[in-house]
Amino acid sequence: MKAHPHISEQFDAELEQARNLLMEMGGTVEQQLRNACQALTTHDTELVQTVRDAEDRVNQLEIDLDELCVHIIALRQPAATDLRTLIGLMKASTDLERIGDEAERIAKVAKAVSHLPFPDDQYNDIRVMGATTSAMLSKALDVFARVDADQALAVIASDERVDADYDAIVRQRGQQMSEHPAQIERALNVIWAARALERIGDHAKNISEYAVFLAKGEDVRHGNLTAEQTPSD
Repeated sequence: MKAHPHISEQFDAELEQARNLLMEMGGTVEQQLRNACQALTTHDTELVQTVRDAEDRVNQLEIDLDELCVHIIALRQPAATDLRTLIGLMKASTDLERIGDEAERIAKVAKAVSHLPFPDDQYNDIRVMGATTSAMLSKALDVFARVDADQALAVIASDERVDADYDAIVRQRGQQMSEHPAQIERALNVIWAARALERIGDHAKNISEYAVFLAKGEDVRHGNLTAEQTPSD
């Protein structure tokens, strides 16, 4: 039995509204991350405040999206693909909220180092890692919006680059602290910021995994990729 056209149109409108809320949340979090990284590498304390100000909006968007998805599930009782979409939206919003939290942690680091002299290395290591992580997040949101499983697998694989950047920063900054005790405060803060970026990469990876789930109904979390699914080099 087919649904009444009016009911079907309402369902489609509500589903589109949920998608739009997630994309707004994603755009807000992307800007949070860019501002946090720039605040750290330029000692711009005004940007620190913009990151904090955005946190309330991100939290409210998560609440609004969850409430809408629960409403749709309870009232419309969607099945198959539509139910997967709603579950994916709710999961992705949780990861985006946590990315916002990590961006705020980077902003706190930026505030903590802002009184220090600007370093000779221009924060090059954390600048590069920040750009890599931001690009990964942007691609994750894109593949989720387009439900592109093939490109999602490529984004998932790119998390290894973020992890490698983090490991390199820990090694280099650890050596710096050993050789130059006066640099301990800055080095520790850079490591904490790098840790936040590494976690953001994990959340972006999760969002990409949800895209695969939406497209194929397959759970590829925890490295559960088959030979056919693994992206080629």
